[in-house]
Amino acid sequence: MNYNFLNKIDSPDDLKKLSEDELIVLCEEIRNFLIDSVSKTGGHLASSLGVVELSVALHYVLDTPKDKIVWDVGHQAYTHKIITGRRERFGTLRQYGGISGFLKRSESEYDSYGAGHASTALSAAYGIAVGRDKQNEDHRVVAVFGDGALTGGLCYEAINNIGSSGVPKFIAILNDNKMSISENVGAINKYLNNFAQTTLYNRFRRRVREGLERFPKIGKQMSFLARRIEEGARGILTSGALFEALGFDYIGPLDGHNLKELIKTLKNLKDCDHPVLLHITTIKGKGYAPAEAEPEGYHGVKPFCPDEGLVETGPKLFLFQDVFGKELARLGQMDKRVVGITAAMPSGTGITPFFDKFPDRSFDVGIAEEHSVIFAAGLAVKNMKPFVAIYSTFLQRAYDQIIHDVALQNLPVVFCIDRAGIVGEDGSTHQGSFDLSYLLHIPNMVVSSPKDGNELKDLMFTAYKYDKGPFAIRYPKSVAEPYDENKEPTELKLGSWEVMSEGKEVAILAVGPLVKTALESAKILENNGVFPEVVNARFIKPLDEEYLKNKFSRFSTVVTIEENSLIGGFGAYLDLSLQSLGIKVKRLAIGIPDKFVTHGKRDILLEEIGLNPKKIAERILVFSKEDNYKIIKIK
Repeated sequence: MNYNFLNKIDSPDDLKKLSEDELIVLCEEIRNFLIDSVSKTGGHLASSLGVVELSVALHYVLDTPKDKIVWDVGHQAYTHKIITGRRERFGTLRQYGGISGFLKRSESEYDSYGAGHASTALSAAYGIAVGRDKQNEDHRVVAVFGDGALTGGLCYEAINNIGSSGVPKFIAILNDNKMSISENVGAINKYLNNFAQTTLYNRFRRRVREGLERFPKIGKQMSFLARRIEEGARGILTSGALFEALGFDYIGPLDGHNLKELIKTLKNLKDCDHPVLLHITTIKGKGYAPAEAEPEGYHGVKPFCPDEGLVETGPKLFLFQDVFGKELARLGQMDKRVVGITAAMPSGTGITPFFDKFPDRSFDVGIAEEHSVIFAAGLAVKNMKPFVAIYSTFLQRAYDQIIHDVALQNLPVVFCIDRAGIVGEDGSTHQGSFDLSYLLHIPNMVVSSPKDGNELKDLMFTAYKYDKGPFAIRYPKSVAEPYDENKEPTELKLGSWEVMSEGKEVAILAVGPLVKTALESAKILENNGVFPEVVNARFIKPLDEEYLKNKFSRFSTVVTIEENSLIGGFGAYLDLSLQSLGIKVKRLAIGIPDKFVTHGKRDILLEEIGLNPKKIAERILVFSKEDNYKIIKIK
């Protein structure tokens, strides 16, 4: 494929050498490049296709990297990456050792703020703008948000704060791709917006306001009334009344794919002496028909054939999220009190089968994890059975609500925590490294992890039956086989563990799918003269105290294996419990080290941090022969 213009773009300065007509051709080349490249590596395609023109216009008008662009989430920023010197490395996107799928300050000076969670751009950009002013610097700050970010309350907190600040050279750009708010309202609105951008209009409105305020006694009231009349008139024809009321000058909606209009507008707005909100409408997946037709399906994709689109190939393997969706639908059929809740991730969490079957008991609350947890608490107060499906990394945002609104009131809310542990290509912002650490110390909380799909079925049924408090089930983004969807679920005894293979001297207590890894490590150890007992520690809290009191005396060494941070995880919790029980044993804790794990394929990352069968066996073999009681951490 020919990229006549794109091949000449190594920095934003190269954009400025092109005419606006040539930039339009460049945008089409970038779209083709994105489709071709992401089809090979996988990644967030639809969002990036929707902001090609915006990305080009921003770097064409602004003086980056001096001027700062803050992107919400970062999965909208692939074009930004391509035109800021990373085009030739784009084939390494989300690959181990390659460039990140999100923004990283350590990756490029053009990435002014790194983020992988939604609704953060406005707050961060405002902080950068205030910091600029405090240090007497002179540059512009632009925050690009939307693509669902407005479903998060954090956006509104920032808007409320920024609008009243009067911060200069600050543009908030709302990318409205039908994941946010309104549609375009026509030619009259376009005319009014064009006029509202002019220097003459803005000078006039300020002078009128200043003139009215000079009137004795009633000046401020008259100025306020004039502003309200203006807001009302604009609100009739636009969707900007809210933003105007909060202190922004509102421009929009504009066609976000009209490059020339975007360039003209940004030139008019870039040096405003007060905060401006520019509302643009875009098409998520623009330029690739399958993505336009199915924007959610093409939000995050695996490698695919561009000509065929996303096509299922090979035998169907059940992932944990697939099992969760099927089993929640089963529970919903059993009991009309069962309710399904997710935070903007119905397909990602696998809850769709429940949503399809029971729409009146299905709630996608948007990117609002805090709200979802309190909403579930309210449902539990009314004797409903809420199941909250959220990724591990996103549930972190609702930490206070888990403690204050659920656990403190001891409400039976079930947390189904997807993407626990190493998630792979999404990298450090999305690794589920901390959920055991932030759940285990919460009173009243049951914490569990299934080794496979059948055990997830049983744990969900156990959680459904449990009415004494909150119940968490965490599982990774991986295959959940074996899973028999026709088998009826079994209620498990709370805190019970399962001995997978009996042994002597060494006991390996493994969490979740690492049980399979532990069994493979055990085979390696047996070949080296060590015969460990492998235990499925499916309940992390409460622990199986009967096993600890009656079986631990048989072992000289006890090893814990978990896909969670070693600090505050299963191993650390077990050590505290052993101290309280007066049990002394040589201990080795194996888990995620005290660092942020990068992006790459899951198996590569597990090997890097020492959680594959061979490395686990090597650690145990060395440690079991050391005559000490010290816990050795992974280096």
